[in-house]
Amino acid sequence: MNFARVLPFIAVLPLAAAVQAADPVVPVNLPEPKEGQYVHNAPTVDDLMADESIHPELKKVILKGRDMFMNTQQYRGEYVFNDMNCKSCHMGEGRKNWSGPIWPAATTLPDFRGKNGHVNSLEERIAGCFSFSMNGTPPAYGSDDMLAMLAYHQWLAKDAPVYEKNIAGRGFNSLGNKLPELSYEQGEKVYQDNCAICHGADGQGQKKDGQVVFPALWGDNSYNWGAGMTRIFTAASFIKNNMPLGKPGSLSDQEAWNVAYFVNSQERPQDPRYTGDVKETREKFLNFHKHTTYGTEVNGKLLGDHDNTGSKPFLKPDVLRPRTFD
Repeated sequence: MNFARVLPFIAVLPLAAAVQAADPVVPVNLPEPKEGQYVHNAPTVDDLMADESIHPELKKVILKGRDMFMNTQQYRGEYVFNDMNCKSCHMGEGRKNWSGPIWPAATTLPDFRGKNGHVNSLEERIAGCFSFSMNGTPPAYGSDDMLAMLAYHQWLAKDAPVYEKNIAGRGFNSLGNKLPELSYEQGEKVYQDNCAICHGADGQGQKKDGQVVFPALWGDNSYNWGAGMTRIFTAASFIKNNMPLGKPGSLSDQEAWNVAYFVNSQERPQDPRYTGDVKETREKFLNFHKHTTYGTEVNGKLLGDHDNTGSKPFLKPDVLRPRTFD
């Protein structure tokens, strides 16, 4: 299992490649768009370079944003403090349906977001990914780097209708958010059988010459307790439609649910919204954490009961602030 789209992974990890090459070919088994849903085919880099209507300077900015998206680790210690790249969760250059394509954020925001309880801009949505999924802090609003990220998101949305919300393949919710009966033990078995070859038996991922090839799924170098991927339904849908690498849709729904539960029952850096008490924090943000194991006991351990922030020297980025128009 791999939370990153890695090219070329064959040359980097021949063992993983050999095992996958020996496996029988599994047909892609992704959900079909529902009747009436908008299906968007995001443009490619080739489309960008061939589009004479886009000014050369804008092309440079879009390509800069794409580079930041694909290789966010180049900002390790500045914006990113774990082993994630943007492409780790938003696969296929952020274009891929059923893998949280990023272009809908450009066509549906500003909008109210339940996670932080106020209207969010596209900048703020990107900032949230850096703050939680990257366990870091975002480029400053209005900065050149943030502009590049915005440009890439908006370019991917080229020709898409604004404020259309009935979008096929959007987000990570194809399995719904009603949890079935979950098994930690069965999830661990699915993980060891399908995921450990890339992400390691200990969930710490793999590196080659110091470069992240397969990211950590728990521990200090993974997403923190406030990341959207900690929600079991989010992880289950992502896994079902994208993992194992090269065999999307090959796990059963129940296997995806169980392995998502197993992965998200492991420790990781603290939620940046931490109040100093894990149960208080869970209750304060229950609209989010009711879908996670944070602040609950799993196998006799209270998850999130610590002040560990991973490798970053702070808890809460300054950009995480409330907003009201009262």
